[in-house]
Amino acid sequence: MPEVTLDFPRAWVEFPDPDNAEQLFRADLTWLCSRWQCIWGAGCQGIHAGRPDDGCCTLGAHFSDSDDEKRVKEAARRLTPETWQFHAEAVKRGGRLSITETDDDGDRQTRVHEGACIFLNRPGFAGGAGCSLHALAVREGRHPLETKPDVCWQLPIRRTYDWVDRSDDTRVLIITIGEYDRRGWGPGGHDLNWWCTGNTEAHIAFEPVYVSYRPELVELMGQAAYDVLADMCATHLAAKVPIARHPADVDQL
Repeated sequence: MPEVTLDFPRAWVEFPDPDNAEQLFRADLTWLCSRWQCIWGAGCQGIHAGRPDDGCCTLGAHFSDSDDEKRVKEAARRLTPETWQFHAEAVKRGGRLSITETDDDGDRQTRVHEGACIFLNRPGFAGGAGCSLHALAVREGRHPLETKPDVCWQLPIRRTYDWVDRSDDTRVLIITIGEYDRRGWGPGGHDLNWWCTGNTEAHIAFEPVYVSYRPELVELMGQAAYDVLADMCATHLAAKVPIARHPADVDQL
């Protein structure tokens, strides 16, 4: 089945942040209750034509802030030539790291080396293919959100912020938790060779996204807000006729 369209009926829910009265969460139940999972190495076609093994790592990962960049650099120092294919390229004499670059807009990101992120081990590497930072977290008994750039561990969850002025002269910050679809990449997202969230091939998980991505959602929302969201998702799925299922969940109907 081809990739589903970007626009289709979705079920949304809003609720106050239990930890902050000035914040309101808006969550996409259709996405969070879907059966998406990452299929890198098991059918992923990659965002760049002819490079399926890159997955979504063809582009360098943009850092969300200086703390994000600092955390990734600290993790990179724990990598070795046996676990990181491009260790020699990234670690210069004296131990100086060369893992970042600035894009055309002046934003910081991980370096692109030989057509993909410098942290991506290519197929055939003795230490194993895939993200070297992800593998580092697994070896150390950590969650990958502790070693990978923010954008990498968050995908394909998208968190956005919008201040809303209400008619009673109050303001509320609406934090939206939803699907990182093609639009999340900006105008260039429509030119991606392939993207997973709208493809039925990737909607094969046993657990819904709100369960499989629990650690990431807790990090993005806080434990109290996640607990509220999880209850709402469970109620939505328990409905005899849940509305607005993700159309890529064809095998789950």
